[in-house]
Parts: sequence; C-alpha cells; structure tokens
Amino acid sequence: MATQRFTRHLETMLETAGAMALQTGTDSMLVLLDGSADWEKLRDTVPKDVEQIIVAADHEQDLDGAEAAGLSALPLNKENSPLLERLQHALLEAVADGLLKSNENVVAIYSGFENHKIDSISHIRLDDRLKRLTSRDLQKLESSVPLKSLKTVIDLASQIGREGREGKKVGTIFVVGDTRKVLSHCKDSGFDPLKGYKRENRSLFDAKVREDIKEIAQMDGAFIVSPDGTIERSRQIIEVAHAELSLSKGLGARHWAGAAISQITKAIGIVVSQSTGTVRLFQNGHTVLRIEPMDRAVAWQEFNYEPPPADES
Repeated sequence: MATQRFTRHLETMLETAGAMALQTGTDSMLVLLDGSADWEKLRDTVPKDVEQIIVAADHEQDLDGAEAAGLSALPLNKENSPLLERLQHALLEAVADGLLKSNENVVAIYSGFENHKIDSISHIRLDDRLKRLTSRDLQKLESSVPLKSLKTVIDLASQIGREGREGKKVGTIFVVGDTRKVLSHCKDSGFDPLKGYKRENRSLFDAKVREDIKEIAQMDGAFIVSPDGTIERSRQIIEVAHAELSLSKGLGARHWAGAAISQITKAIGIVVSQSTGTVRLFQNGHTVLRIEPMDRAVAWQEFNYEPPPADES
C-alpha cells in the first residue's frame, strides 16, 4: 500500500490550499492522494474554518482511518488513469455521494507533475464542470440504472471521447437499462462481434471487455447495456421518432437517437461526439450531464540539442 509522506512541503501546500479556500468563500477542500497519509496530522494542518476535507485515493484500503480523523473518504478505483480523469472522477463521486453540491466551489490539491508529491492547487467551480448534474439527478438515475453500472459506462465513454482509437476520433452511443423495451426499437446494423459470448465475457466491469468495446466502437451502431453492466447487443440501429425533441444545434444523429430512446423508455442514453469527444447523458429526452474531453496526459520529451559544427577555420 502506497503512503503519502507528510513532509514540510505537503504541510505548506495544505496550509496554502486551506487559506485559498477561506479567501474564495468555500468551506470544502479535495485532497487527491497517491496513497495513505497521516490523517490526524492532515486534519490538524488545514485551517479549522475549512469545514470539509475530502481525501481521495485509488484504493479503499489507502483511506483506512481517514473518516475516524474527521475526513470524508472517497475511493476512486482509477489506478493508472490520467490525472485529470482522476480529478474529474473524484468531483463526480463527491457530488454523487452528497459531499459536494453541483453549484459549489472547491479547492483541490494534487500531484500535478511528480507522483507522490503534492505540487498543484486548483480552485474549481463545479457548476462549470458538472453542468446541471445534482445529487438529486444522480439519485433519480440510480433508481432506474444502478449507479455503479452507469459510472462504468460513463468512464468508458469518456475514455473513447478523449482517446479515440489508433489516432482517429471515435463517436458512439450506449443505451443503458430498460433493455427489453429498448431492443424492441432496435435492429442489427451488421455483424455483432459480441453475439454468442457468455454474459461474463460481455461485462463492462471486466477491463478486457472494455478494451474490446473501444475497438467495436469504431463501427456503426449502438451498444445496448443491461442494468447490471452487461452488453446485450452491439452495432444496433435505433429506430425511434424524435420530432418532439428539442436539442442544441449541431448535434448529430447519434444524439437525437440517444435522446429519443431515453424519452420513450426508462433507459439512459450516453453519446460520444465524434467531432469533439464530448459525452452527453440523456434521460427523458433531456441532457442531464455533459462531460467535455479531458486533456491528454502530458508527454514529456527530452530537449534535443545539436551544437553547431566546430569552426574549421
């Protein structure tokens, strides 16, 4: 289990972030860690007027003892994911768990440049990041689709929107929940690569399956996902009238299909825009969540310097 060393540098960063929180009028801080820490010392270092400190790490065991020290613990299960994806996931989880409100501001500190060394502080307006998403919205979504399944699909869609495949942008659509009714409005667009596989080999909770889905997403058609996170069909054409829908200008056929199927069923439509990588989540024909593609991880390169040729004169 990794441990975040409590150095004088970390202490200074916590004090500075706490002061920023008070100066900006927020009473919440998010500390994104690479492992466990001295929770009592962390709590004592942050100014007492900062009422809530959320500590997030990749593994639940990393956070043992955090809540006993008066901190809010948030396991992410996002090991080896890019920093910005972990940060956004932490914000989404915090809102889902009711720790933060969607219109709240939060000061976040994290390892931006070097692992296991807290070196960056950000003041984040959640309204800009999460749009109309609220705890109540998530509770409504969970009533029709388990939140665990929904988050898994959203994470996968976000990866597809950010990464594409083999250097090419990829757009696709996932329809989650109310499977039987959804399938009654679908037809095959061609060969289904997942047809005939056992359910355990079609579960999105399996990392290998998620990688396979990224490949299939390059083909036309929608993925139909059951509430338990199993892909029931792939490469499906959704046949639903959408004359009564009202969507933003510039959204294509995938978005209309995702919104329309969510309007006539209890399913959730999750659409990845091929042109921008933006992920939109539709329920009851309306956009309830919009996720902009996060920046790609920085690829550091050595500076190559070739000295001028020696003066031969």
